[in-house]
This record gives sequence, structure tokens and C-alpha cells, in this order.
Amino acid sequence: MGRRVDVILVLNSVIFALEFKVGETSYDRPAIEQVWDYALDLKNFHEASHNVAIAPILVATEAKSVSRNFEADADNVYRPVLTNADNLRETLELGLSIAKGSALDAQAWARASYRPTPTIIEAARSLYAQHSVEAIARFDAGAQNLHTTSKRIEELVDEARATGQKFICFVTGVPGAGKTLVGLNIATQRRDEKAPTHAVFLSGNGPLVAVLREALTRDEYFRLKAQKKKVTKKKCATPVKAFIQNVHHFRDAGLTDEKAPPPEHVVIFDEAQRAWNLQMTANFMKRKKGRPGFTQSEPEFLISYMDRHQDWAVIICLVGGGQEINTGEAGISAWLNAVIEHFPRWKMFISSRLHDSEYAANSTLEVAQRTAQTHREDSLHLAVSMRSFRAENVSAFVKALLDCEANAAREAFAELRARFPIVLARDLDKAKSWVRSHARGSERFGLLASSKAMRLKPHAVDIRVDVNPVHYFLNDRDDVRSSYYLEDAGTEFQVQGLELDWTCVTWDADFRFSGSGWNYHDFRGSSWNNIKNSDNRNYLRNAYRVLLTRARQGMVVFVPQGSATDPTRSPTFYDSTFNYLKELGIPELV
Repeated sequence: MGRRVDVILVLNSVIFALEFKVGETSYDRPAIEQVWDYALDLKNFHEASHNVAIAPILVATEAKSVSRNFEADADNVYRPVLTNADNLRETLELGLSIAKGSALDAQAWARASYRPTPTIIEAARSLYAQHSVEAIARFDAGAQNLHTTSKRIEELVDEARATGQKFICFVTGVPGAGKTLVGLNIATQRRDEKAPTHAVFLSGNGPLVAVLREALTRDEYFRLKAQKKKVTKKKCATPVKAFIQNVHHFRDAGLTDEKAPPPEHVVIFDEAQRAWNLQMTANFMKRKKGRPGFTQSEPEFLISYMDRHQDWAVIICLVGGGQEINTGEAGISAWLNAVIEHFPRWKMFISSRLHDSEYAANSTLEVAQRTAQTHREDSLHLAVSMRSFRAENVSAFVKALLDCEANAAREAFAELRARFPIVLARDLDKAKSWVRSHARGSERFGLLASSKAMRLKPHAVDIRVDVNPVHYFLNDRDDVRSSYYLEDAGTEFQVQGLELDWTCVTWDADFRFSGSGWNYHDFRGSSWNNIKNSDNRNYLRNAYRVLLTRARQGMVVFVPQGSATDPTRSPTFYDSTFNYLKELGIPELV
């Protein structure tokens, strides 16, 4: 993942991770976090380091001597120990005298595999730096089909080019399974604009595009600066913008010249189910483009744009289940309909799980499967969540919770609770303290809230504040705009497709448990109103699905007490939800 520890010492029963700052006279926080991150990476991702003591040591060679204290957390990773050149040996001996356990076989330890689970930002950085998906993803059996899916799509791209055909592929996956990672891998492997199989990664998720672009631009800029090259950040941003594009900008390019094909033969649409339906597209075209009477949905137009290629083309649709959170999103059936009705020459390669209810393909899928051009493939479904390396069934737990399947939710939580802590809180300060105390090194944490959570303002959580996702996800802990400050709450619109290590999910009265199901509310003026439209209800439920699946390592769920003197925050609005979550086995912070 691009991190390079200076020295690892395997001595007796301890692994020492040493970071040297030669000539430094102080122990600064970034250096402390750096060596701590090395230790945590080993603990989490190195097979032979899971169950042994790991001690990170920062050696600032010219710094003053400080008291050395070896303090281990529950997983046997010690808090960073600070020392200088003169006291290094003494520090190592102290660590050896404290640690317990059997002596390690250093050679066996060195041969063990390293299986990282990167965040999407880390993955994008590594892939853009020309690492393959195999180099940055886990290789355990449960996650194998990430590699299988990537390989199968590569084969289909090559086949389409060799045979002069047009393919559209539908890749499904549970939240956090690596759909975006698969798409970024294909795009990075084929990003050479002069190559015949040049690909582009497209997303309608504006915050995701902004964060990934900025992360890659910063990374490239600092890498070139370190090589003593004269470079500007603007220059670094240009190729990044071509590599990752907003799908609406790609669409608009197709409107400029209605006959010319796009420069790319391969396009990857992330969260394809969020493309606009006919009504939304026509309304936009009339208002913003001066084109009244537009007759194509966004999926139909995008396919028609790619269909302008006279030889071959490939469209890869990455499909999330239960991720629709906004009005006008067409769902995956619009893509299927467009192919069936207007582009029958295109071959469809469909995930065998596209029929699952959360993908909402409905009867359109049945029609598609009756055509000879449709091929179902198991390899196009990603079944294992890789967002959380601590517990892979978080998404199953959240699904059962939202579907009010209490027994299934209890069973799922019982399986994950040992490795993926989830707690309840009714005091926001305690919730924030819990998150801060669990995050180590540079692990990122943040505050989350539904975009309809209008009555959290008494707790200083105002979702009307415009949160810039670039600052929220990328800036350091000394920036008040970053997630670390736990002041600005990211909503489902700002965090979908992205992730944090630890989350504090705030739960307002917009989404209430009734005892047997959910009640849906929208705050207007000075009161809550029932949401009657079924689509809008679905968007709200999915908003909480997004919020509850952003954490990689654990989360606290804050449910307010409410106020008996405030009719907009009656305790009855919150108590039933809190009690339901508690009955699922989630412990309460005291």
C-alpha cells in the first residue's frame, strides 16, 4: 500500500516496528501516527502478525529522553514508544521484559502473506500508481471472486475488441464488496489514451468523483515534488480528470456532436442504478440544455453514445443493491429496457444475482433472460464485503435490521460483535469520546446523519451546513473541516461510496421504529410530516443503509433522548428505535 517501515525486528516474542527520524530533535504527531500505522497494518493485514505482540517505536535520534511506557491495547498492539539514539537498546530490552509469549520464528514470519483491505481512496492511489488489483487486495478464499470478476471483465473486453462486438456487463455486489475497486482497476489498466482499449471511469456520485480526483492529484503532486521535478498541482490534475469523470459531463460531451463517438471504447459506470430516468433527464434537458421533448432516459442515451462506435464497445455497469437515495434514479431496469428495446445487437452479460430484490430489476430481467443475447454469469457478483476487514457480514446485519428481521439481525450481530464493535449511546459527547478512544494512528473517524435529520440541531448537528467531502475525507485532524473534528455531519449524499474507519451515526426522528416496522417522516416548517410516497420512503430507508455501512472497524449509534418540552423531539419519537436496536443485542454505553 505504499507504506515502508524503516526496520522490523523480530526478537523473541515481540515484533518491533521502528521508524527513524535522523537528526530530529522532537517527536511530532505525524511521525507518531506513521509508526503506529505500521504496527496496525501488520496486526490487521499480515497473516503471521494477527496474534502476536507488536511494538511501534519512534526513534528521533537527537530528541531529549522521555519516559518510556509500554502500554498494550486489547489486540496486543502497543501504543507508540518514543526514544532517541542513546536509549534505543534500553527501550528494546524494556519491551522484551514486559511482553509475554512464545519465541517467534523470524523466517516463517517473513514468509507469511500480507493481505491488505484498502479504503477506496487508498486503492485508487495505489492503482493509479500502477499497482495491480492483485497487489492491493486480499487473497483469502472469501474475497477471491474480486480477482475472478476483474479477470472475467478483462476477458470480455478483449473478446469484444477481437470479434468486433458490443457488450454490456452488469456487475453486482453487497455494500463494500469492491465494485468500485473492480471498475478503477479496469480503468487504470487501460488509461493510456492512445491505446485501442482506452477506458474511463464514470460516476454520477459527485462527492466520490471530487474526493478521488483530489486524492490522486495530491498524491501525484507530492510524488513528483519528492523527485525534485518542477510541477504544478493543476498540471497533475489534468490527466486525473480524464481518468475519472462525472457521468453527466460525459453525457454532455455526447450532446455536443450528435454523431461522433466518445474517444473511449470501454466505459465503467459506477452505481449505474443511479442514472436518471426519462422524466428526470427530459426535465434537465429542457431546463439546462434548451432541449424540450427529449425522449431518452440517461441509460438509453449513454448506450446510444457508445453505440456510435462502428467497430466495438464495452459498457460495464457496477450495480449496488439498496443504494438508491435520490429522486429520479432510474434503477437497473432502465438499462435492461434500453438494450432490449433499442439495442438488440448488444450482448448482455448479467450477474446471476441481479434477480435479488435489492437490485429492483423486476420483470424487465425476466424479459432480458429470454433473449439469446443475454448470458448469466456467477463471476459477475461480488458476494463478500471487503469494506470491513474486521467483519464481513456487517451489510447482512444492517439489511436484517432495516428489514425488521429481528432474529436474523441478532444472529448476524452475535457473529460480528467480537471483531466489529457496535454500541448505542444517548449522550452525543459520550458517543464522540467512544469514537476518539477507539481510533489509533491515522485511522479516520467522522459524524454521520441523514439528510432529513432536521431536529438534531439542539445537539449542534446541523445537516444544512454545506460539508465539502474533499475536506471531510482528505484533510488532517488539525483542520476543523475534516471528519476528525466530529463537528460537521456527512449525509448519505456526501459519504455514499466512501468510508471511514470509525463512525458516529446519529439517528433522528425522520426514521422511527413503530414496533413492527418503520415510520417515515419529513420535517417541514415546524413539524414532522408522514412520507406517503413509496419511492421517497425507500430513499429514506436506503439513506440509513448507507450511513450504517460506512464504517470499516466499528461504530457508535447515537439515538437522542428527546425532550418532553419540545413537541418536535418527543421522547416517543426516539425511544422505540433505541429499544429495538438494544433488543438486537447492541450494548449501551454507560
